[in-house]
Amino acid sequence: MSERATSALPGTHFKGFVSVQEAGLRGMVTIRCDLASMKLAAALEPLGLAVPAQRKVESAGEMALAWMSPDELLLMLPYDRAEDIAQQLVQSLEGEFATIANVSDARAVFTLEGAGLRDALAKLCPVDFSQIGAGDIRRTRAAQVAAAIWFEAEDRATLICFRSVAQYMFDLLSAAAAPGSEPALYS
Repeated sequence: MSERATSALPGTHFKGFVSVQEAGLRGMVTIRCDLASMKLAAALEPLGLAVPAQRKVESAGEMALAWMSPDELLLMLPYDRAEDIAQQLVQSLEGEFATIANVSDARAVFTLEGAGLRDALAKLCPVDFSQIGAGDIRRTRAAQVAAAIWFEAEDRATLICFRSVAQYMFDLLSAAAAPGSEPALYS
């Protein structure tokens, strides 16, 4: 078995009225704790991050911190830094009721780009994407798969799902973005 980490579907991409690309290895650390904790705020400060507002994402350089639920955050960062940062957070939050986990190898990440992004996603998810702007994140389902979708810009989003369903998700996204399936507005 290889000792070298690889992403779920290295180099996989699809070009339709929306482009879909497997984003490669991404570091991800879940943080479960009281989001109002002063210790949490102090632990995030050296990273240049603060606890984001509900359903928002805060960014600083190569890192982003997403609000996932009333007691959960997802730290996204370069893959090779995830384990060290997770250990730093464990030490910083010692004594707090908190759980820190490096979930990088359990997730797959896709980048979606194009003006019809919301229409492609609306085919799969029970979400009113017209109400979501840049810097917003939503947890939802894409068909039968749990997903988190972060809108980095009006025409660019990152979708995170479990690695075990990466091929299924890629196939769903590709079908939803297939040429000829776009609303008349984009054809």
